[in-house]
Amino acid sequence: MSMHRIYRSIPAALLLILSLTAPARATQLAEREMLPNGMVILHTARHSVPMVSVVMAIKAGSISEPPAKAGLAYLTAALLNEGTQQRTSREISEAIEFVGGSLSASAGDDYTTASLTVLKKDIELGFNLLSDIVLHPAFREEEIARKKRITMNWLIQQQEDPGAVASIDFARAVYGDHPYGRQVQGTVDSIPTITRQDLIDFHGSYFAPNNTIVSVVGDISREELKLLLGKYFGNWQEKKIPELVLPDIAPKQAPSVIKVDKDLTQTNIILGHLGMSRMNPDYYAVIVMNYILGGGGFASRLVDNIRDNRGLAYDVHSYFDVNRFSGSFQAVLQTKNESANTAIAEVITEMKRMRAEKVSDRELSDAQSYLTGSFPLRIDSNSKIAGFNLAVEYYGLGLDYIDRYPSIINAVTKEDILRVARKYLDPANYVLVVVGNLAKADLQY
Repeated sequence: MSMHRIYRSIPAALLLILSLTAPARATQLAEREMLPNGMVILHTARHSVPMVSVVMAIKAGSISEPPAKAGLAYLTAALLNEGTQQRTSREISEAIEFVGGSLSASAGDDYTTASLTVLKKDIELGFNLLSDIVLHPAFREEEIARKKRITMNWLIQQQEDPGAVASIDFARAVYGDHPYGRQVQGTVDSIPTITRQDLIDFHGSYFAPNNTIVSVVGDISREELKLLLGKYFGNWQEKKIPELVLPDIAPKQAPSVIKVDKDLTQTNIILGHLGMSRMNPDYYAVIVMNYILGGGGFASRLVDNIRDNRGLAYDVHSYFDVNRFSGSFQAVLQTKNESANTAIAEVITEMKRMRAEKVSDRELSDAQSYLTGSFPLRIDSNSKIAGFNLAVEYYGLGLDYIDRYPSIINAVTKEDILRVARKYLDPANYVLVVVGNLAKADLQY
């Protein structure tokens, strides 16, 4: 897992899958069932290859940890396969590597995942190991100390990475005291304060079947799956999950500019603001709009203006980072220090243009064609389908989502794009983070 918050590999990868469309066929990709203990099971049989992928999502991420213990969810996940009550870290890794499988765990903003991929013939061992790390982590002091050292060293290194510095400062400015405003991995101040008892308490509070989604895809029947779940998770008892209480996230009422002076030849720039939740019904019109603005690579307006016509940046793009709660809008680029003012001005210009006039027929058609045509590449493996199913369940999209998605995207009109641009793009009340040589940049913001 990439440790940089902006990449947030689990939730970001899942949301990327969800932002694309489906094959033109009527299908329900998974069968859904809730077990008596409250665990939600999603099953997709694929017998073409003798492999099985499992993704378990425990609905507790950094949003569930105390602010003073930032990084608690991350460390809890990182330590799951570093030893259980019956196995050492080495025994776990040797067992899964011996059969050519993979077993991992990671935490994001909204939830924690444990993932397993294994050959069908080794499915019994796979479920044995998966259940062991999820249900019986040991949290040994020596492993805790090692993970804390690794995390601290990485956090310190991030302070020298201009892209990371910009991303961290942007999130803090946009979200304030909300958990989305800090790195999933915590801070150099919080990590040392996390104790073994904190890890035990977090695991004990949130790891429960009624707080878990299990997505299973591959060469396994429904009957085989239920037998395995009964054998390895049958005694897992539901419990009362702590209520989630979060601070409000307020949009900015004026521009906020953060300048970080570093001796660089390129200035790193992020310009954006508060965004939207994944559950927002305007999500679909927004992703079409953003494809045209800056999400469509060489087809986007930002690239056409700032890269191709003006030569100010090699890469410039925009995206809506959506989560369970409010996400963010970000336009990101790197440019020479001396051209920072011009590049920033052009980003704002393109945001204003998106709000001022309807997009062209060609722009809308190209965006819809891409978004509805690229889906097969996103569900071409068991693990991708497992992640897709999990996200569909988590965000309540319905298991027929892949059939509905093309029509939803194709129903977006130029009027819809103009409406959502005016609602979700704010070229006046933005957060601007600039990391670079401030003397050479001579910022006018």
